[in-house]
Amino acid sequence: MQYLYLLLNLGAILVPLIFSFHPKLKFYKMWPALGLSIIFNMVLFIPWDHIFTVNGFWGFDSNYLSGYSFLELPLEEWLFFICIPYACVFMHHAILVFHRKRRLPVRLTHVVSGLLILALAISIVKYHDRWYTVINFAYGILLLSIIVWKRNDLLQHYYLTFIFMLIPFFIINGILTGTGIEDPIVWYNNFENIGLRLGTIPIEDTIYAFTLILGNLAMTDYFHQKLGKLTDY
Repeated sequence: MQYLYLLLNLGAILVPLIFSFHPKLKFYKMWPALGLSIIFNMVLFIPWDHIFTVNGFWGFDSNYLSGYSFLELPLEEWLFFICIPYACVFMHHAILVFHRKRRLPVRLTHVVSGLLILALAISIVKYHDRWYTVINFAYGILLLSIIVWKRNDLLQHYYLTFIFMLIPFFIINGILTGTGIEDPIVWYNNFENIGLRLGTIPIEDTIYAFTLILGNLAMTDYFHQKLGKLTDY
């Protein structure tokens, strides 16, 4: 089905975009900060994506694409880094508006962060010859370490909200990697990852999503404060 990737992007952002004007959420007030955050993270992720694509670490099935591309990446992949962060930051924001008091204790947050960093470090050592695994997990360690140091309170909420984000993650990323369709929209070179999959989704993709969203949350908060507004996180 041509345009399937495009439809997945638009489907992910449609409801969050509409409810951005909900009187209790007023998420539209976050647009300037979120826009800067998305640009900042695209500067990091687009070159990474480009290098991995041209080197055959992953690729895209043209049967599901509009046919437009830039820097070897299809239009839909560019939109991915706009639509998915928008939808996920919106979900985080919406959950906190109605359940702000729900958070992990500080000590438990540190324990979860430490165990996650340890697991990523062990995986890097064990699978040091797998580029997707190494780069993805190394960035995860770096970002998580910075957030633990600077904004551990963000993680107290994020570990809980990310659980809810995993629901649309498994639906959208599942389709992208081949669930329910003849061929995957995004294919992976298994010589560059661990080879362990959750259904059709490489295990590395969960950390990729974790860091992509966390990075956008942290930078949205940073820019929101720099723009002189009260932070919502």
